[in-house]
Amino acid sequence: MANDLFAIPVERLRGVSTQKAGELHALGISSVGDLIEYYPFRYEDYRVRPLHEAKDGEKITVQGRIATASSLQRYGRTARLLCRVTVDGLLVTAVWFNRAYLKDQLEIGRDITLTGKWDARRRQITVAESEFPDRGGAKTGTLQPVYSVGGSLTQAWMRKKIDEALNQYGAMIPELLPAELLNRHALIPRREAVLRLHRPENTKEGQEARRRMVYEELFLFELKLQAYRAANRKQPDGIAHQVKSEEVRAFVSSLPFALTDAQKQVINEITYDMKRPYAMNRLLQGDVGSGKTVVSAVALFMTVRSGCQGALMVPTEILAEQHARSLTKLFEPYGIQVGLLTGSLTERKRKDVLAALQMGLIDIVIGTHALIQEDVYFRRLGLVVTDEQHRFGVNQRSILRKKGLNPDVLMMTATPIPRTLAITVFGDMDVSTIKERPKGRKPIKTYWVKHEMMDRVLGFIRREAALGHQTFFICPLIEESEKLDVQNAIDLHAQLRQALPELAIGLLHGRMTPAEKEEAMGEFAAGKTNVLVSTTVIEVGVDVPNATLMIVMDAERFGLSQLHQLRGRVGRSDHQSYCVLIADPKSENGQERMKAMTDTDDGFEIARRDLELRGPGDFFGTKQSGVPEFKVANLVEDFAALEQARDDAAELTAKPEFWTSPAYERLREYLRREALFQGEPLD
Repeated sequence: MANDLFAIPVERLRGVSTQKAGELHALGISSVGDLIEYYPFRYEDYRVRPLHEAKDGEKITVQGRIATASSLQRYGRTARLLCRVTVDGLLVTAVWFNRAYLKDQLEIGRDITLTGKWDARRRQITVAESEFPDRGGAKTGTLQPVYSVGGSLTQAWMRKKIDEALNQYGAMIPELLPAELLNRHALIPRREAVLRLHRPENTKEGQEARRRMVYEELFLFELKLQAYRAANRKQPDGIAHQVKSEEVRAFVSSLPFALTDAQKQVINEITYDMKRPYAMNRLLQGDVGSGKTVVSAVALFMTVRSGCQGALMVPTEILAEQHARSLTKLFEPYGIQVGLLTGSLTERKRKDVLAALQMGLIDIVIGTHALIQEDVYFRRLGLVVTDEQHRFGVNQRSILRKKGLNPDVLMMTATPIPRTLAITVFGDMDVSTIKERPKGRKPIKTYWVKHEMMDRVLGFIRREAALGHQTFFICPLIEESEKLDVQNAIDLHAQLRQALPELAIGLLHGRMTPAEKEEAMGEFAAGKTNVLVSTTVIEVGVDVPNATLMIVMDAERFGLSQLHQLRGRVGRSDHQSYCVLIADPKSENGQERMKAMTDTDDGFEIARRDLELRGPGDFFGTKQSGVPEFKVANLVEDFAALEQARDDAAELTAKPEFWTSPAYERLREYLRREALFQGEPLD
């Protein structure tokens, strides 16, 4: 781009030394363009307000006249300067700390502007900053931007450099949005918006500037997703699965339970995708226990019946083994061969599985990360299913996909994703949702109790055991120390054996060998143990219908979505199930999490609350999420703008002229820089 601000090094600005440049680079600022787009995260309000509007403890700026001589008090190294000032007809005390040099300037009768914390009871302002109108009062009446700074960089220096950059290079700020979008949404020009974000004259100006830049950020992000989607659908190079509808209906009829209407709807959506010659790219989300695995089984059946192989990648060996058992039972009558590939297989067994997979003797393989190792080859991979997709990074998922010739992809998650995140992280995918519970399932009753109520919790365990039901007892994950985490489980196991000698207490944790884990889980599933003490290794997918009580120790250590996942291990039969959270949260956030869990067992509502409490960056975990970081936009607050931006981007990229008209050249250039457009129409 001619006169590109991002091609001008920040060192070009006067006063940016090598040291300062290094500190700017640490903030992600290496060019003048980066500096100009380094927006403030808040503003200091120096606008003068009447004193009667101030709330106790609030920061406020007022103007007044010095009424009494100042006095200086010293306490060790601390100096306190006081004087009385008349503000709006009221005599208030102004207090400065460690600014003795001001004493001679505080002359009786002199006008002064004070900014500080108001103490209504004492009629006192603890002054953070003060100015004298007769000297100009540079900040008085303004909104001053506040930037994230570090090292030797100060707010004053950063404000000055950004001002210099805007004065010197502001005319080069390009307009990216086409006129039709500016007019449609009444958005101010880009250059004006950038200037106002850094130098707002008033709140309204700042809001207008933010609205413009929020929309731009979200629109450009959605434009990338739409361009990527168009590129993927440019050629019909996917697998058009040829399978008779009668065969699919017969398989569904053979299932040991009736499908819900929601499951049938999702299967119809997947069937439509798989029969088309374009590669399916679909996200299936549903609450815990909503029946996603059965839906994936139907998709896997279709891919095998059309002459292809299927792969199901899951995050844990326990889950892989469970799926292998259940799917083998479903597919056995149809002669479909199911294989298992995990890291704990013996070398001999692993080689046998790899050979059978490459020769096409295995129709469906279920495994963990072992599926994406280099020596895993398929004869003809037609469908990739990833369960609990957020546990796998984008690269891991794409490696598995590349083991076939553009196979269909179905990602599943039992962590319901608020539409806000689904639109951003998975905007290039089609999204299917199961919100309906299987018939006969009852809502799980959830209680939050303190540690001192442990005796009542033990009584609860005894009561469920007397009814022939079982209990999960979960220890917290302490990330800093896996050893300590395991020790917690071992200690709790010993304590429960002592407290409940009449019951069989099992133990499961991450440091056990695969054989030991399988034995512990198998005995619990078979009903040989009444209580299973476990770390979060059982969080995902473990299915024991007879378990009706989930107890989580130190529940405040867990995030909302993780607590909901744990709760979903019970409630898998027609028995009434319960979840007991043992927690003494000290923070307000921790208390909110406990309250949210007791308020609802709807995973989608839980996800919404989790997004509000944690923010989008932590919703999936920072490493795997793919959640974009925006400079101005906030995914929680700006959801309406996000939806509008998505619709606009989809509409624009669907126009043939978008890919050729000079009116959209800047947007095409933006896509070229993002390596998403090489000069040919993507549609």
